[in-house]
Amino acid sequence: MSETKYQFDPNKPLMVGGQAVIEGVMMRGPGRIATAVRRSNGSIVVKKKEYESLAEKYPVFRLPILRGAVGLIEMMFVGIETLNFSAEVAMHDIEEKERANGNGKAKKEKKAASNTKIGLTVAFSLLVGVGVFFFTPLFITTKLFNIEQSAFVFNVVAGVIRIGILLGYLSAISLMKDVQRLFRYHGAEHKAVFTFESRADLTPESAAHYTRFHPRCGTSFILIVMVTSILLFAVIDSLLIMWLGHISLPVRLLTHIPFIPLVGGAAYEFIRWSAKRSTTAVGKMLVAPGLWLQRITTKEPDHGMLEVAVVALKCALRMEEPAGIAYIESASELVAG
Repeated sequence: MSETKYQFDPNKPLMVGGQAVIEGVMMRGPGRIATAVRRSNGSIVVKKKEYESLAEKYPVFRLPILRGAVGLIEMMFVGIETLNFSAEVAMHDIEEKERANGNGKAKKEKKAASNTKIGLTVAFSLLVGVGVFFFTPLFITTKLFNIEQSAFVFNVVAGVIRIGILLGYLSAISLMKDVQRLFRYHGAEHKAVFTFESRADLTPESAAHYTRFHPRCGTSFILIVMVTSILLFAVIDSLLIMWLGHISLPVRLLTHIPFIPLVGGAAYEFIRWSAKRSTTAVGKMLVAPGLWLQRITTKEPDHGMLEVAVVALKCALRMEEPAGIAYIESASELVAG
């Protein structure tokens, strides 16, 4: 096996990461984001984007807790933008196939989503997320259990309901064929990152030997956010009860929602800390629930999926980029497959 010449130190935590997209993988390296997508004709297209985070621009955003909260919002924008790109590639291939089959003229290529549309999508996603995972558990716990004035017990019950909703949602969507393919690309992303972190040769063959369960996964992060919220909101509720004498559902909503970024920031610090210690006995115990959850959100990828993940990671790290790859800025640049 030939030695890969790495340009960066893979031992630095959270240096690389990414997400699965439609028939592809997005990877983020220092100063660059690369999204690789497999077209219906078997070829791979890549969109590269130079990217400087707020933490890289302004030192204040590197402070603990704050860096996690800001980074979470930034990656929501990046994630939706890359998902839009992969969807545009898929739609382009579908339209080309329809035209080739004589099913009418191909539809005009849609313009890439604007920053305004992406911002609105992020806002809507946040609204739905808050409604489903924060309001619903609080509402159910308030209406079904007479424990509203017991801060700790109330938040434990609401937290269990919240986690139950998450598990039910993930289990339900994992039955869908398209989502199963997305989860396989998610597994490919993890394997490629593990290959890089192990300083192994960055190839699909090498990546295949690594596990698809990674301690810094976004799935693990969501689970930690939910556990962290139990502790933080129990403290907030206790202080409110001491101050006001009682607490109600509207008061909980008005006080919990503004602290969601703080919960995200605290969860980020925890997952960063635990990932460094994932090989120790205590670390293994801490990351185990997140790794278990990844049994739902990741599936074993095939060679082609690993190839896409490796291409994306090499491009994100500015390594020697594979030959025969088309580099584009939008789906409008694609030629018929």
